[in-house]
Amino acid sequence: MKIVVVGAGIAGIGAALALSAPGRDIKIIERDPPPPNVAMDEVFDTWERKGVTQLRHSHGFLAKLFNLIRDRYPELLKTLLDAGAIEVTFADILPATARENYRPMPGDTDLSVLLCRRTTLEFILRGYAAKLPGVSFVPNTSMRDLIVEKDADGIPVAKAVLIETADGAQEIRAELIIDASGRNTIFPDCLAKYGIVPETDEAPVGILYYTRHYRLNPGQKAPPTDDMGADIDFIKYGVFPADRNNFSITLQVPEIETTLRQRIVHPEVFDRICAAIPILARWTDPARSTPTSKVFGMGNLKNIWRHWLKDGRPLIKNFFAIGDATIRTNPAYGRGCSFGFVQADLLADVLRATDDPVARAKMFETRTEKAIRPFYDSMVGQDAMGIKRAKHAQDPEHRPKFAARLMKSLAEDAVVPALRSDLLIRRAIFRGAHMLESPNAWMKNPVVLGRILYIWAKPKSAKKDLCGPSPAIDRSGLLELVTST
Repeated sequence: MKIVVVGAGIAGIGAALALSAPGRDIKIIERDPPPPNVAMDEVFDTWERKGVTQLRHSHGFLAKLFNLIRDRYPELLKTLLDAGAIEVTFADILPATARENYRPMPGDTDLSVLLCRRTTLEFILRGYAAKLPGVSFVPNTSMRDLIVEKDADGIPVAKAVLIETADGAQEIRAELIIDASGRNTIFPDCLAKYGIVPETDEAPVGILYYTRHYRLNPGQKAPPTDDMGADIDFIKYGVFPADRNNFSITLQVPEIETTLRQRIVHPEVFDRICAAIPILARWTDPARSTPTSKVFGMGNLKNIWRHWLKDGRPLIKNFFAIGDATIRTNPAYGRGCSFGFVQADLLADVLRATDDPVARAKMFETRTEKAIRPFYDSMVGQDAMGIKRAKHAQDPEHRPKFAARLMKSLAEDAVVPALRSDLLIRRAIFRGAHMLESPNAWMKNPVVLGRILYIWAKPKSAKKDLCGPSPAIDRSGLLELVTST
């Protein structure tokens, strides 16, 4: 079976891993050059990948992805850890207020996450995939067009891709074509020429993304990992430990905060913001760490879901889109890489289940909806609330309605203290956040809800130590900080 995968990012390589099998020929088409032949420490600085806009932004790889790699590709996980990637366990990130009561429980080993720079993950993934039987990379190659024919039933069938290399145009025919080319995929345009237009759900994300990388100074250790970030109305922030004593900080700014957006790209302003927020300041203190990059920005963020069935019929056979090429979400939730790997895994299961192209298309769409749609819908809802909060933060006259005040109190006076003190609640919420259960399963658990309500009913004075560190700056203070010279 000949398979063409367009895109050599995490989703594309995930597809190669999942689909590799005796008798299969898998070609991975990528527009970028192969990784440089350098030492591991130099990969981040030297590997140029114009096709991956988020390459040098912060990444934390959820428990869902960690477990897939651990269970399916143990040698790959060992190679990643040997290269400096960090396994962070459930116990590692417990706040001090919960640590003394911690006792390991069944299922805790499934709550580990993987932390490293994306360049490190892709470099190791690529090397591992290149050794699999039948897998080959075709670098420095542009995808130009998709060749489609109709079958006897009138359903379009993907037959080949038209690519362009330094030697000119070339047609590669395949029995299966996978679009893993990311958020800038050209496949929708190619398909539109044949009248194939998937119905698309689209919703705003409402933020822009800014990241800077740092390295711990010689002899310095990383601070505790119990508090790593926060989400407040006018800015979101997080610390991401990584391989080889590196870490990054990402600041997410509402689209409507024009002044902040314009100023935050300056390294001195970025560092000034970090110094004003205690969680970040303990990492970026010059005595502890040194910046190693400029400030990377990322915008034009949207939530997108493309549907490949219409009235129960596939729009096209022998074509599958995975990862950001078909499902895009807010990077703040860190689920994009997991979505790509999950879809690759689902596709492998579908190919094993049936040889019928129509059944494959239906089964893949149905299983993707079941596995991923609840998380997509949850994130779209949270983004909508975040956009409202950012707008209200700009209005000093705004007075929230009772329902809004109630939800704010539930989050700040119940859920946050519960996460920092009650291990049963923390496990339940983490399992949803890391795609091991439905994102809202904990909200339907009467025991979890009862314990959250119990904490909510306590006077604030009794839980003042459970609300987490204050950002120590308000919106007006932040604007003053970024506009000062």
